[in-house]
Amino acid sequence: MRRPFALLAAAFLVGALAVPASAADADEDFTIKDPRITESSGLAASRLHPGIYWTHNDSDDGPYLYAVDSRTGETVARLTLTGVGTPRDVEAISIGPGNRLHVGDIGDNLGGGWPHVWIYELPEPKTLKDQTIRATQYVVKYSDGARDAESLVVHPKTGRAYVVDKDEQGGHLYEGPAELSASGTNVFKPVAAVPDLEATDATLSPDGRHLVVRSYFGSIAYDWNGGRIKRQKRLGVPFLGQGESVTYTADGKRLMYGAEGADSPVQGQDAPGGGGSSSGSGDAAARDGGGGDGLGGSLKAGAIAVGVACVALLGLRGLRRRR
Repeated sequence: MRRPFALLAAAFLVGALAVPASAADADEDFTIKDPRITESSGLAASRLHPGIYWTHNDSDDGPYLYAVDSRTGETVARLTLTGVGTPRDVEAISIGPGNRLHVGDIGDNLGGGWPHVWIYELPEPKTLKDQTIRATQYVVKYSDGARDAESLVVHPKTGRAYVVDKDEQGGHLYEGPAELSASGTNVFKPVAAVPDLEATDATLSPDGRHLVVRSYFGSIAYDWNGGRIKRQKRLGVPFLGQGESVTYTADGKRLMYGAEGADSPVQGQDAPGGGGSSSGSGDAAARDGGGGDGLGGSLKAGAIAVGVACVALLGLRGLRRRR
């Protein structure tokens, strides 16, 4: 009869290790079901509307933003932007202070041929419904010449905008002016290298302390360090196809990864430093100084407690058998 008891103990232990306690409260994976969204290229978790994610098509769509409910995968609002020209290559979206949406029309399929690109800013609507909203258009140039980019982040505390350019050999983090101007050209300057990946999107944690930059097949986490970023670790990403987007959840506990294509999936992983376990694959986390077991402190404690209880029960059973 020892084997059934051992199996039961193992089952308790596996149950304790399977899912962190916080997972029940985290955003769930979902699929974007709107047939109009075939090239989801950016993703931003709403802080004003829990469970809502803003996204947009890459190109050939128009000045539209879509609010997708992660509980159903359905679009609950489509915004039409006015006050801007014809979008050219919309690649990113980020939410700044005061729930202001920032849209990065910063792609350059000519490999750095556009003389300038644009950022659009608009208030996130308090009511989710199809509506037209006037946006502010900012002209953006880079101090070291035109380039392709797909990653825009706006600091949640300062409101300052940053761009990571897309380069097979690794790019740079570009810092915009303290405040964007709608009346002139906004020059972005390189402030830190972003090596070892071809950036397709980036996201800042809600507290502004951590940056994650993703590529098609991986991502890297950084300490923000006032924009002079310091590499933390390499993270694994779920393979979803053409991986184009990433965002922190509104509570900062998870990273949600998205991809292009019809019925595109969005999948989450625990965010480093976000209260969950390490989101990198074991070997990648070990190479970059992360914990090899990937367990958060509270989860470890729970597993140890269950293990101790099982050992105690086994010991008690042995004493009874000897009597």
